[in-house]
Amino acid sequence: MGIKPKMGYQAMERSDVPLTQQDFSSDQMVKWCPGCGDHAILSAVAKVFPEIGYKKESFCIVSGIGCSSRFPYYVNTYGFHSIHGRANAVATGVCIANKHLSVWVATGDGDSLAIGGNHFIHVIRRNLDLNIMLFNNKIYGLTKGQYSPTSDMGSVTKTSPYGTIEQPFQVGELVIGAQGTFFARAIDSNPKFITEVMFEAAKHDGTSVVEILQNCVIFNDGTHDLITGKETKDDYQLILRHGEKMLFGKNKEKGIRMRKHGLEVVEIGPNGEGLEKVLVHDMYNPNPGVHLMLAKMFPPHFPIALGVIRSANFPTYELLLQQQIDDCKATSKIKCVDDLLNSGDTWEIE
Repeated sequence: MGIKPKMGYQAMERSDVPLTQQDFSSDQMVKWCPGCGDHAILSAVAKVFPEIGYKKESFCIVSGIGCSSRFPYYVNTYGFHSIHGRANAVATGVCIANKHLSVWVATGDGDSLAIGGNHFIHVIRRNLDLNIMLFNNKIYGLTKGQYSPTSDMGSVTKTSPYGTIEQPFQVGELVIGAQGTFFARAIDSNPKFITEVMFEAAKHDGTSVVEILQNCVIFNDGTHDLITGKETKDDYQLILRHGEKMLFGKNKEKGIRMRKHGLEVVEIGPNGEGLEKVLVHDMYNPNPGVHLMLAKMFPPHFPIALGVIRSANFPTYELLLQQQIDDCKATSKIKCVDDLLNSGDTWEIE
């Protein structure tokens, strides 16, 4: 299938032959715990990379520190396992240095939202053309169960034995607040949907952030059960698709509408009463107002929004940088090194 050529600075080479999931499988032993949601994310990425259509050598995965950050070892592409919280900073350098790479960041809620928080918000603000996969299990897994910036208030962990007293970050709210142009959300229990969302992220010109709600079976098992549980998921998952009404429930009997105070859940009558009031999703709207409200919806009063919430079209950092360089070349009086050495104050020694 493949994605269309991008409009901006990036110019990744397309594969001459069809690639498969096996082409992106590495020879390294996967050392995540059995049952960890990371396995599903790895499978989804290995499936979406061939669909994107670039050469295998055109991909580069950058990671920081944490369970998520073992990702570069498990995908047969270029990779860079960097240091704690600095994956987005390293990825920024990769993007600017090599326009022929499709850059993907594998990071976690601790890695990017705590020690790496500053790098995270600024890579989003700059709108570099890269893709951030943020695994959110609401815990520090690699270091054995400390609370993280996304842990629910009151969570009892090794470092909060009486319950956390901190308000957690909401990833979507943080991304949109940092002027993010793309935010999506998926769940590790649905790898096929992760692949679909990742493909949309790859198509986007600019920084894409995909939050993946991921289960840590050892230190925070069941943290997403209300959203993923067989008996409750229909009532707490709103699958967003551009141009379609925001309906959810087992029989699509509920929807989201706009009221003066914000969004509201509305019941759809047996003959479609109330359906006309249900919002139609517009992920391309440059105004982030409704996108922000969707990103902030959480149970029990609302379903959680899944899919591409925001995909706005704004110039990328790389495109603006290249335009600036081209403009300077066209207007500068200095055309070569000799011009530079003879510019300003010069003198001759007899």
